Amino acid sequence: MTRSSGIRPPRPLIAAAVVSACLALIPLFYLIVRVASAGPEKILSSLLRARTWETTATSVSLMVVVVVGCLIIAIPAAALLTRTNLPGRRLWLTALALPLAIPSYVAAYAWLAQFPAMSGFWAAALILIAVSYPYVLLPVAAALRSTDPAIEEVARSLGRSQFAAFRTTTLPQAMPAAAAGSLLVGLYVLSDFGAVSLFRVDAFTRVIFASYRASFDRTSAAVLASILVLLALILVFAERKVRGRSLQYRSASGTQRKAVLTRLSIRGRVFGWGFVTVVIAIAIIVPVASLLIRLAEGSRRPLDVVELVQATLSSAGAAATGAVIAVALALPIGLLTARYRSKWSTGTETAAFAGHALPGVVIGLSLVFLTINAVPFLYQTLFTLAFAYAVLFLPKSIGATRTSIAAVPPILEQTARTLGRNPLGAWANTTLRLAWPGIAAGGLLVLLTAMKELPATLMLRPTGFDTLATELWSRTEIAAYGAAAPYALALIALAAVPAFTLSLAMSKSNKLSDQQELPQLDTVSQ
Repeated sequence: MTRSSGIRPPRPLIAAAVVSACLALIPLFYLIVRVASAGPEKILSSLLRARTWETTATSVSLMVVVVVGCLIIAIPAAALLTRTNLPGRRLWLTALALPLAIPSYVAAYAWLAQFPAMSGFWAAALILIAVSYPYVLLPVAAALRSTDPAIEEVARSLGRSQFAAFRTTTLPQAMPAAAAGSLLVGLYVLSDFGAVSLFRVDAFTRVIFASYRASFDRTSAAVLASILVLLALILVFAERKVRGRSLQYRSASGTQRKAVLTRLSIRGRVFGWGFVTVVIAIAIIVPVASLLIRLAEGSRRPLDVVELVQATLSSAGAAATGAVIAVALALPIGLLTARYRSKWSTGTETAAFAGHALPGVVIGLSLVFLTINAVPFLYQTLFTLAFAYAVLFLPKSIGATRTSIAAVPPILEQTARTLGRNPLGAWANTTLRLAWPGIAAGGLLVLLTAMKELPATLMLRPTGFDTLATELWSRTEIAAYGAAAPYALALIALAAVPAFTLSLAMSKSNKLSDQQELPQLDTVSQ
């Protein structure tokens, strides 16, 4: 057991967890209040506009196309790299996961720099597929590695061909993971702002941001934001249902034997190499090469090194502040759910995950309304921006905190109590010390993601406070692709630091096992 049973959690812990959950709910609560205060007539007027329905259809259609595209890429790639003897499988899998470090607006900018005529729905779909397919690839690959090969062997013994046995036995076991990854992709597409804006696609995020920027009456922006939140919440609840049902498909922890890899012919190897090479070329090689070409060509506007350094420091500082706030909010919730699991603690955790259903543009809109009307001294301050990061990416920190604390046996803390330590001292010297690497990893995940956040940064940053994302955006909007290249490369390089630190820490601690990869992605999906 990794949690206390029948023991009431300390009141200070309950209070801290409730406060954290309430803080995470502030943007959603204020958005609801804002919409309700507009009155039924304005709400209905906004809802019944033709543009509202067109925006909804565009957003949903884009989400469906991107999800289907990711499934078409991810499932064959996962099967190829986990169930065949294709040479260099681990290297290929690592390369295929790299697009997670490239923001959609950086990829869109890089393609536009080389192909300026790209625009519209299908251009945005291509870029979103290229940067989001790893959300499906990684959990499916983990599921395929952890499935019981005996089921497929029984099907083979009954006369099924190798492909038919795989399709009817192993693949269904991986489908819950594929569904969960698809829902992550759906949430990502609904929340994306950069790609749809650069390709001039009137999805929710672009229309909401335009309404916020162009109108003094922002009721329509709030109503559209509410519809977007509703769509995201539907996906989140669907994801939880899928994740709950997926437990029946997973192998028992005692299954150790690995499946026998399918031996590919020379033609099969060539096809496999060609398939993954094309995917990597679209998702990584073209964007990086485009950035390097633009950097080499230079621009009419000379690079201001001081400005670049300041933007880099601003990005790192704001993201780090948001990560600290996220860890502070996640600690009581993670401790409560890891040690005192109940419906009440689960409800508290669910409330804290509200930010996951709120795209950055909605968080930004809510906090703009809140700070202007309730706490004007916090409007356009670094704290408000960092708080937005914390709310947006709090699930990453909560999941890592909960998992790390749950892995520490409670008996250690109880033993420290018997030796005379007070409750806080016993917890700090045992549980916190052992769980800290995982807690810090959650903070690094928040740091990594916050560096790339664009819409909330554009709406909440202090006057004169420029990050790499905003500097890149301001140049890309006016098609100054050469001037934007240094900022795009700097953003990728900066985001690579916490990513490399995480991978190094996971490698040293030997925690990157097949059975852990899927739960880690489930943590992000919550």
